[in-house]
Amino acid sequence: MARNASQVPTDWVTRAADEAVRHAGEGKPVTCASGASPSGPVHLGNLREFLTVHFVADELRRRGVDVRHLHSWDDYDRFRKVPAGVPAEWADHIGRPLSAVPDPWECHTSWAEHYKAPLREALAEMGVEMVEVSQTEKYRAGTYRDQILLAIRERAQVETVLSRYRTKKGDDEAAEAEPAEDLSRFPYKPYCRGCGRDTVTLLSYDDATTDLAYRCQACGESHTTNVATQDEGKLVWKVDWPMRWAFEGVDFEPGGADHATPGSSYTVGKDVVKIFGATAPSFVAYGFVGFAGMQKMSSSAGGVPTAADALRILEPAILRWLYVRRAPKQTFDIDFGPEVVRLYDEWDALTKKAADPAKRDVAVLAWERAAATADTTLPTPTVRVPFRTLSSVADVTAGSADLISQVISHVGFPHASVSELEPRLAKAMQWTHEFVPAEERTTVREAPDADRLAALDEQESGWLRLLVDGLADFDGDLDQDEVTTLVYGVPKLARGFAVEEKPSDEVKADQKVFFKLLYNLLVDADRGPRLPTLIVALGAERVRRLLTP
Repeated sequence: MARNASQVPTDWVTRAADEAVRHAGEGKPVTCASGASPSGPVHLGNLREFLTVHFVADELRRRGVDVRHLHSWDDYDRFRKVPAGVPAEWADHIGRPLSAVPDPWECHTSWAEHYKAPLREALAEMGVEMVEVSQTEKYRAGTYRDQILLAIRERAQVETVLSRYRTKKGDDEAAEAEPAEDLSRFPYKPYCRGCGRDTVTLLSYDDATTDLAYRCQACGESHTTNVATQDEGKLVWKVDWPMRWAFEGVDFEPGGADHATPGSSYTVGKDVVKIFGATAPSFVAYGFVGFAGMQKMSSSAGGVPTAADALRILEPAILRWLYVRRAPKQTFDIDFGPEVVRLYDEWDALTKKAADPAKRDVAVLAWERAAATADTTLPTPTVRVPFRTLSSVADVTAGSADLISQVISHVGFPHASVSELEPRLAKAMQWTHEFVPAEERTTVREAPDADRLAALDEQESGWLRLLVDGLADFDGDLDQDEVTTLVYGVPKLARGFAVEEKPSDEVKADQKVFFKLLYNLLVDADRGPRLPTLIVALGAERVRRLLTP
C-alpha cells in the first residue's frame, strides 16, 4: 500500500521533544540540559551527550517552542590522575578542581579550559548553540547556597534514599552500623582552604551555626568553613545532579546507558530531586560510540579521537548525521579508514533522495536534521564531487588544492573556483594524507619500466599504441568522458570492433588484462584509482612517456 505523501515521519528526536514538552507543560519554556567534565579530551563518545540534547532542542526550536540548550561544565570536579604525556609533578594537583589545575601545555588558563576550547570550536562548526554554565563559577558565587543548606538539613532523608540503592554488602552493613549524624556520608564536601584539595575528613557540623570543621589529609591543616556564608565546596555528585535539575528546571537530559542502571546516578536522582521539590527530567540513555581506522589520530591525548579530529575529514553535516540517524540506545563505530568513502557515497545518495518531496521518510528526516538547524544550513560544497573522486585525485597528484581543482574540472565536474569544492576538498586531501596507509597510496612511476616495456608481447604493444595515439588526438586538456571511451575502447579496436559497440566476452577479458598492464606501467601496482581519472590527473604527456619504450 502506498504511503500517504502528507504523512509526517517521526523519529527518536520527535518523541524525546514531545516528552520534554510534557514535562515542562504545554506552552511553557523548555530546558534541555547536557553536562560534561572537562577532565580530558571530549571524545566522540562524549559528543553524543551534546548532540542528543542539541537535536531535541533544535526540534523544539523548529516548532516555535521557547527552548534553551543548557550545558553544564563540571569543571568544579576534582582532578583525579595524571595522564600520559603530562609532567609527573602535576600529581601535586590531584584533588583540586579542574578549573584550578594549570594547563601543562600553557595555551589556556586552566586544565578545564584546555579541553573546553576545542570542543566549543567543533560544536560551532556543527551548528550547535548552547548556554554554557561553569559549575566552578556557580558554586564559588554562592548560587547554590540555599540548595546546599537544604541538602544538609535534609541529610538524613538524603542518606535514606542513597542507602536504598546501595548494592554492596559492606555499604549496607556500614549504613546500619553508623549513627545518622556520622559525617562520612555528609552530602557536602569542602575543598581545603589551605591546599585547595578535596582530601578532607569532616570533623563536626553545627546545625545552628552551619559551621563545618575538617582536617585535610594532604596538607594536615584544619579549618572551619561556614556553609551559609562561605563557598568553599560542593555537593556530592548523586546529590549535585538532581539539585541542578530542580534549580535549572531541567525538562530533558540524556545520559550514558550506565546512568540508567539500578543504583546509578539517574535512578537515585529521581528520588533525591523530590527533596528539592521537583521531578526528574525526561531521560534517554545513549549507547557506546566506538572508533576504528584511527591509528594516526594523534592530536588527542592517548589517541582518543575528538570532534575536531573527525571534522578534519567529515563535513559537519555528515558527522551530525552519524548521531541523529540512530536511536540513542544504538551503539555504533565511527570508522576513519576506507569506510569514509562509502559514508560519503551514502550521504550523497540520501541527499539526492531528499530532493524529492515524495520520498520523505525517516531516513530523509535524519538527513534534514543533519543538513540544517532551525536557524542555519550547514556548509556544503556548491559543486558536489564524489569523495572517492576527490581523494583519488588528491592521492595521484599529491598536489595543491588548485592542481586538484584543475583535474576535477576535466573529470566531469566543472567549477569556477576552488571554493565551490569546499569544504569537501579539504576533507578529502586531509583524509588521503592522514588515513590512507602508505601501502595503499598511489605512487606514480618516476620513469618508464624499461624491463616490462621490453617484454611486451604483440597484443600488449598494440594496445599501448592505440592508447597513446588516441590521447594525441585530443585537443588541449584531457576530458574524462573521452578518456573513458578511449580506455575501454582500446581492446575493442584491437579486435576490429567500434568503440561504441557492446563488448564481447573476449573483449571483457582483454580489458581486464589491459587495465592491469596500465596500472603496472603507471603506478607499479595491479590496481589503483579509476584509470580514466588517473590518466586525466597525470596528463597526456606524462602517460605517453611512461607507456613508450
